[in-house]
Amino acid sequence: MKYKLLIILLLTCTYGFSQIKVQGVVKDSTGVALELANVIAINQETKVLESFGVTNDKGKYILNLSKNTKYDLKISYLGMKTIEEVLETKEDNILKDVTMVVDNALDAVELTYEMPVTIKGDTIVYNADSFKNGTERKLEDVLEKLPGVEVNDDGEIEVEGQRVGKVMVDGKDFFDGDTKTATKNIPSNAVDKVEILKNYSEVAQTRGVTNNMDNIAINIKLKEGKKNFWFGNVTAGGGASTDNELYIFQPKLFYYSPEYSINLIGDLNNIGDVVFTRQDFFRFNGGFRAPSQGSGTNLNLGNNNLGFANSNNAVDVQTKFLAGNFSYSPNKALDLSGFAIFNSTRTLLQSQSDVIYTDSNLGIPNETTTSRTRQSSDLGMLKLSATYKPNVNNQLDYDILSRMSKEYEDRNVFSTVIGNTDQFEETTPYSINQNVNYYYTLNESNIFALSAQHLLQDEDPFYNAVLDNDPTNNNDPDPSLRDTYDNTAAGLGLDQNQFAYNVNQERRVKSNQLDAKLDYWNVLNTKSNINFYFGTILSRQTFDSGLFQFLDDNSVFTPTPIDNGGIATNDTDYRFSDIYLGARYTIKTGKFTIAPAVSMHAYGNRNMQLGEEYKDNFFRVLPDLDVRLQLKKSERLVFRYNMQNQFTDVTNLARGIVLNNYNNIFVGNPELENALSQNLSLNYFSFNLFNYTNVVATVNYNSRVDQIRPLTNFESVIRSSSVFNSPFADETVTAFGRFERTFGKIRARLSANFNYSKFNQFVQNQRSVNENYTHGYRAELRTNYREAPNLRLRYNFSIADNDQGATRTKFYTSAPSIQFDAYIWKSLTFRTDYSYTSQRQEGGDTESFDFWNAFLSYRKDRDAKFEYEIRATNLLNTKSRINNGSNNFSVSSSETFIQPRYITFRLRYEI
Repeated sequence: MKYKLLIILLLTCTYGFSQIKVQGVVKDSTGVALELANVIAINQETKVLESFGVTNDKGKYILNLSKNTKYDLKISYLGMKTIEEVLETKEDNILKDVTMVVDNALDAVELTYEMPVTIKGDTIVYNADSFKNGTERKLEDVLEKLPGVEVNDDGEIEVEGQRVGKVMVDGKDFFDGDTKTATKNIPSNAVDKVEILKNYSEVAQTRGVTNNMDNIAINIKLKEGKKNFWFGNVTAGGGASTDNELYIFQPKLFYYSPEYSINLIGDLNNIGDVVFTRQDFFRFNGGFRAPSQGSGTNLNLGNNNLGFANSNNAVDVQTKFLAGNFSYSPNKALDLSGFAIFNSTRTLLQSQSDVIYTDSNLGIPNETTTSRTRQSSDLGMLKLSATYKPNVNNQLDYDILSRMSKEYEDRNVFSTVIGNTDQFEETTPYSINQNVNYYYTLNESNIFALSAQHLLQDEDPFYNAVLDNDPTNNNDPDPSLRDTYDNTAAGLGLDQNQFAYNVNQERRVKSNQLDAKLDYWNVLNTKSNINFYFGTILSRQTFDSGLFQFLDDNSVFTPTPIDNGGIATNDTDYRFSDIYLGARYTIKTGKFTIAPAVSMHAYGNRNMQLGEEYKDNFFRVLPDLDVRLQLKKSERLVFRYNMQNQFTDVTNLARGIVLNNYNNIFVGNPELENALSQNLSLNYFSFNLFNYTNVVATVNYNSRVDQIRPLTNFESVIRSSSVFNSPFADETVTAFGRFERTFGKIRARLSANFNYSKFNQFVQNQRSVNENYTHGYRAELRTNYREAPNLRLRYNFSIADNDQGATRTKFYTSAPSIQFDAYIWKSLTFRTDYSYTSQRQEGGDTESFDFWNAFLSYRKDRDAKFEYEIRATNLLNTKSRINNGSNNFSVSSSETFIQPRYITFRLRYEI
């Protein structure tokens, strides 16, 4: 297989270099170069657009064409008469300059072929059909072929190195706040145009006074035949494996009209084809953004979700997913929209880990653990939005987002140190987030905005652990290590005269937060404005917990801990307030846009527990600076500096005992103060449509003082920890760079990233300074032919170097991969991908695993209603993934078992 793919690659590259270049300069009648003129060449025999180009700031263009071929050459520019002529290539490159004249009869101009790429101000429009070759099935497949557009490993869209914040279809929101849902579900055959909207702002009134340069949205224009009709597809199929019968059912239905739209997406399968993961659910923000963002205050409300593993590393996965999205415009002034999402997964995981503790002075024994885990997750989300625009001077927005979930995890762990442990965790949290925004324009020079967001959240995690305490149990790993948990049990105050330690903890965390801000902009002139803002954050969190033990006779015992001063419960009331006043001045001078800001904050926070009150009230001034250098229309350099106050959540303040795990006990610190961080970043973005070169480079530096750090002590492999404000500074430096260039039909990409972090660690009452260096490199080469097969070659290499004070570890990871797709006889689509991963610790052995998947489908032609598919997953029947790594205390090697080889047959029906 590898040799066949190599031969195909060589033939493809040979075809790519058996071309000639046609280049020249496009000018007007006065000799002035025309930037962004469109040049296309259509093969006279095949009637297919073979090459296109856009002139640069000097009017230069380049086309890559086949030898000895006749083309219809067309050159167009807004306000100029389109040039059409025949071009015949020979064996040599051609130099061809063009002079265009003013067209006084624009209404008579009719282009017979649409340009693949056109630019209209801050909007880039891609004609999707110019980039398709027939193997595409969803929006993701189309976007990956567009210059400057990428779908990253998380399924989210990036344009010229920046993440896209919103996807619309015919101007209507598509699951606001998420782009992955669009890339994975919108059918490719419905896509007519892809519009990249730079400097995007949802509020026209503040477009000229707010910084929108980092805001990018995408609007998908549908083909005419998809409007006012239901469209989409339904996939159904099944198969068999060594363990069970396989099934898959995925309906995707869409309806768009000028007044309303409806999108319905479903998924039911047990083959691990997860279209919406649990990680996607919690990352999905619904388009919400707190008014205080950018004010200098960072308040963390914590996260008490269960730490589920990624479903890609599971032995068995069963998925149910249903999502609906709608929009409705009853009149020109009112827009209504919303979505509902339900996701249910049942997952089985198996793994084995070997842990070696790096510092021999800690006296911690090495440990091997095996685990088998069953997870259940039911997640629901509902959002409703309304926008009211009675006139150009007023706009009112309202959103409400509700989240509900029910999750549990049942886990059996065997440790060579502790023995057998059964764990059970459960939680049924909910949250309601409301947002209201009002924008009012008094006149051209005075603009007002009021934003308010309210969050109500209730979390109720429950934890249970049953640890074997029977001295006659043959599974006891080592009787000499039995004191490991006995000492911990005594410290917790448990009844030790039992055959098992059945420990339970109920927790309840309630959060109530209001975040409001009033903005006023005064437009001084066309080059500058000043923004005054006044805001507040008011937050209250309550935390309560109960620790109890089930005895062998099923009675309930409430322990009194010997450790932690006898404090077991967490009855804590935490209140936080921030009242701030700030100003930002923005001025444009030449190519620079400079926006310094300063905000003054009056902070007040207190927590009450066990009859004691802890207060911390203070005043602080926080600076902010944003400087942008616009070198060219699509080339800029951005420098940012800001200072932030970081505040913790109630769980770090509560003095009672929290069982994070059977081997991890935590106690909070009510006297915690805020941390102060300083952040600097330098970002460079460049996208050249002339030669399709995309360059992204970023450097970030972060320094934190009074950082909240853990104090950790080990009793064998069981650790107990608390937190405090470290007087020692922690630092982080990150850098990323990517270079992408298109050579005819071949796109090359090189990227590199570097991360350095220095932090202070406190273990067994000893301080050590840890330094981590991580750097990775990626090289990629892919083709984009309309007729010939296409390849995508990628090679990733990374090094993780961890200096832990007493020891130093270094890991090397190498991961080459190849993807191949071909559209054969205009009816067969074949795709296959292969990846190989090897990991090695310096001075150790190399461990590796690989995956091979394949897909073959048949449809009579591109417009056929039925498509027949056969898919093979994990053809090599790889049993597990290997992951080597290290943390602050140890080096680990883990083996996670995965799903076996699957072969499924599917029928897709296009509506």
